[in-house]
Amino acid sequence: MSIQAWLAFAAFWAVFVTSPGPNAVNCVANGMAFGFRRSLWGVSAILTQAALFLTLAAAGVTVALAAMPSALDTLKLAGAAVLVWLGLRGILRAGQPLEPATPSRAIWLRAFLIATLNVKSLMGYLAAFTQFVEPGRAIWPQMAVIYPTALAMTGLSYTGWTALGARMGRSALSAVASAWFRRLTGAAFVAYGGLLALSLAPFPV
Repeated sequence: MSIQAWLAFAAFWAVFVTSPGPNAVNCVANGMAFGFRRSLWGVSAILTQAALFLTLAAAGVTVALAAMPSALDTLKLAGAAVLVWLGLRGILRAGQPLEPATPSRAIWLRAFLIATLNVKSLMGYLAAFTQFVEPGRAIWPQMAVIYPTALAMTGLSYTGWTALGARMGRSALSAVASAWFRRLTGAAFVAYGGLLALSLAPFPV
C-alpha cells in the first residue's frame, strides 16, 4: 500500500470511527453505568467485530453481500429491529437503579451485537475496500497496514467515548438527571433503528 493510499484510508477511518453512532452511544452509556475499566469490555467487543469485518471484507464477503440487495435489506431490517428493541428497553428501564453487577460477558455481548448489526459498519468497511485498497496488488500485504491502522484508531475512538461516559457518571448527576440521560440514549437507539428501517421503504419518485 502506497503512503498516499494509506493517508487517504487513515483520514477516512478517523472520520468513520469518531462520528457519533450506535457504538459511540453504547460506549457512553456503558461508561456511565459501569465505570471506565469494566466498560472496556465493550470496546474489546467493538475491536473484535472490527477485526472480523476487516477479514470478511478482505475475503470479498462484504462486496458479495452488497451485490445481493435482498440479503443486505434483511441485515438492515434485523439491525433496525435490534436497535429499536434495545432503545425501548433502555427507555422503560431508565427509572430503575443501575446494575453495576452486570457480568462482563453481558457488556461484551451487547456491544458486539450492536456493532455487528450496525449497517453503518458494513457500509464503512465496504467503502474502505472499494475506495482505498489498491487493485493489482496482493490484498494481504495491504491488510498488514490496514489492520493496525484501523484497529488502533477504532480502539482510541471508542475508548475516548467510554471515558466521556465514565466522567459523566462520576459527576454528581442526580438520579433524575441520570434517568433522563438513559432515556435520551434509548431514544437515540430508537431513532437510529427507525432511520435504518425508513431507508428500506420505497419512496415514489
